Amino acid sequence: MYEQTHRTTATRDRGRTDYRRNSAHELLDEAYHCHLGFTVDGEPRVLPTLHVRIGETLYLHGSTGSRPLLAARGDAGLPVCVAVTHLDGLVYARSQFHHSANYRSVVVHGSAHLVTAEAEKAAVLTALVEKVGRGRSGASRPPHRRELAETAVLALPLREVSVRTRTGGVREEPEDLALPHWAGVLPLRMVTGRPQPDAGVTAPLPDHLRPELTPWHTPAPMAGAHVRLEPLAESHVDGLWAATRDPEVWQHLSVAPPTTPDDVADLVRAALDAGWQGERVPWVQLDAGTGEVIGTTSYYEVNPQHRRVAIGHTFLGRRWWRTGVNTEAKLMLLTRAFEELGAERVVWHTDIRNERSQRAIERLGARREAVLRRHRQRPDGSWRDTVQYAMIADEWPEAQLQLRKSLRSAVPAGR
Repeated sequence: MYEQTHRTTATRDRGRTDYRRNSAHELLDEAYHCHLGFTVDGEPRVLPTLHVRIGETLYLHGSTGSRPLLAARGDAGLPVCVAVTHLDGLVYARSQFHHSANYRSVVVHGSAHLVTAEAEKAAVLTALVEKVGRGRSGASRPPHRRELAETAVLALPLREVSVRTRTGGVREEPEDLALPHWAGVLPLRMVTGRPQPDAGVTAPLPDHLRPELTPWHTPAPMAGAHVRLEPLAESHVDGLWAATRDPEVWQHLSVAPPTTPDDVADLVRAALDAGWQGERVPWVQLDAGTGEVIGTTSYYEVNPQHRRVAIGHTFLGRRWWRTGVNTEAKLMLLTRAFEELGAERVVWHTDIRNERSQRAIERLGARREAVLRRHRQRPDGSWRDTVQYAMIADEWPEAQLQLRKSLRSAVPAGR
């Protein structure tokens, strides 16, 4: 427990105040930034900044030329107040007076001192980088001497610390309970979006930025003699553009033919956004011999509860048609679905006018089940009927044998 002082003792709603160390540590560690309050020439200042807690010290990041860092050089340090707040919900009451918010906050008072020891400063900066992503310090360049000289760190001992929280629902006056107004809590939470790589980045997305996915939603790498499947990334855009310039590739697909690399980039971003939201599992297809980008394919309509998945969003460079690429890619996707994920059903959808695609799906051993009328709108605005095929787990053993047999006589990729 932190000792109560006159600065940390609440004057109202004392039941919301907490002095437990683990409560304060949890809130400080969860937050990525804080607000640093101090005075300059008798006037208040509040600055947002990054922080990290190491043991019983809160470290604050700043520039060597900033006012608080300059003031903290003296022996007495800089008197500060640091606040961190997590807003968890908006509380709507029947009366305006009782509208409120659910929150968790921690406030720290004390004197901050400039960190001058090089080892301590280096450890703090590493901890700051590790806070934004475990393992990130080993996957980025450390600061050089000039950068270290331009960076300052303040150390604030955790001594005067208090935690305040508000949880629960609406608190109303008894006479307001019969009012005909909606009341309740709107939960709020901070979520991460899909990481957006900088221009020119070819490195794969690091593990600390990947979402936690079920095996069903994970684009696990797979390799065969003709084709490799790897997680799709923005770095594959130029390769996809080069491989799929033939207009015939895009005939009967549910997207407009791209006319520029930017159009392909939009398709890739859409696939990755859908993957981030759990709606799709996108792979890039690579020529197993040359490593060239040759196309893409995906799982979609992923349903682990009912053990089913669809295969689609597939396009392949014209040069790799009638080779072993498509057969082997589908063999790997089916093997993963039936043997690794335990699927009971795998589905395909194709435009009723796309007879070439229908023949290819039938050669996989799938059965035509239905025609879904006016199932999807084509890029030109017309409505398409969709032919649905499926393979169930009982049909997989025989289909697998036939697929492996056909691969033995398949034309090598790229020929």
